[in-house]
Amino acid sequence: MDFFRFQNRELFCEDTRLADVAEAVGTPTYAYSRETILRHYRKLEEAFAWAHPLICYSVKACSNLAVLKVLADLGSGFDVVSAGEIHRVVKAGGDPAKIVFAGVGKTDSEIEYAAGLGILLFTVESEGELDAIERVASRLARRVRVALRLNPDVETGTHDYVSTGRRESKFGLEVDRAHALLARRGDFPHLDFLGVHVHIGSQITSVEPYVAALQEVARFVRREENSGLHIDTIDMGGGFGIFYKGGEAKLAEEFSSAVRPVVEPLGRRFIMEPGRFIVGNAGVLLTRVLFVKESGDKRFVIVDAAMNDLLRPSLYHAEHRVWPAHPAFLPEEAEGKKLVRTDVVGPVCESGDFLALDRMLPEVRPGELLAISSAGAYGMTMSSNYNSRPRAAEVLVEGNKFRLVRRRETLDDLTRLESC
Repeated sequence: MDFFRFQNRELFCEDTRLADVAEAVGTPTYAYSRETILRHYRKLEEAFAWAHPLICYSVKACSNLAVLKVLADLGSGFDVVSAGEIHRVVKAGGDPAKIVFAGVGKTDSEIEYAAGLGILLFTVESEGELDAIERVASRLARRVRVALRLNPDVETGTHDYVSTGRRESKFGLEVDRAHALLARRGDFPHLDFLGVHVHIGSQITSVEPYVAALQEVARFVRREENSGLHIDTIDMGGGFGIFYKGGEAKLAEEFSSAVRPVVEPLGRRFIMEPGRFIVGNAGVLLTRVLFVKESGDKRFVIVDAAMNDLLRPSLYHAEHRVWPAHPAFLPEEAEGKKLVRTDVVGPVCESGDFLALDRMLPEVRPGELLAISSAGAYGMTMSSNYNSRPRAAEVLVEGNKFRLVRRRETLDDLTRLESC
């Protein structure tokens, strides 16, 4: 599924030894595999070929300009949630006419910026937002395309923090409320009601929630059709799960086969918004061991990466595979070898600063390089300067070469926008 492998007990990304990356640019560093990004994008294209989808990559997953350019060069669209993400897409060469703008709190200035660029559509999440888009469109004297985001009230089985399709979620409109809004669409003369959107969550590893959500969409579309409104576009969102531990996710073909009987008969333009599926397994976080500390029956491996570099374990109790980049033995050879129950922790002054808890790992020494896998999604984009820590570097690997696509922040960068 990806292009990370051990060769002669050295971890490689494509044809590049990751120890060479760490030596050249330091740690912590995110390393992304261009070939993995290409492979996963094309897997979706192939699996959903029957729908001729517009794949709008979810920028929030990984927004580095070099990653966005890889996707823009493929002709990808983009799912954004802020003016900043739109700016990134345009700077990377993305086509504004393939941008869909979601999010529950768009400001007037963001709406004006996006409308001025001629984006494909706004995903509308509330009545107040619809009023705001109409107000801005009227001021600009231009027509704006919108899609209503439905909240289908489906259970996904994923973490509460990334479940977005339940009734108690802040996202989307209840179905009856959406019908009522469309009934008064004449109150919005500058808006074209183009489509219907659902997005039910993230890291979803079963097909049933998508089927249930899209069945609700199909009922909605048919009811509006009977009322005289043709809905042109269906956007199924994203959220396909990936392999963190191994074996827990579905293949693109399985998601496609499950939703095809619901979507294909509708004959509408089809949009999907994958993020994690494309980049999650395309990145690793490289970090060096600083100290090894024994405390009772607990061993702490203290590394130079922290929760401000990779928040997911602390925020979601997410599990990422961790292993030395130059191990004495490989994970599949671990049976019968000496493993130590270990917490991998960072330097941040929080008890919640951990990257792995209670893992059975080989013994490691200060200076040793570790690789935290499946870190391409919601890694760097969720990072911060907490404890006034400069953020990590990012590199893009292409075959036997790599290039720095975001330099490591310096101490001066931390205060560049401040004054006293």
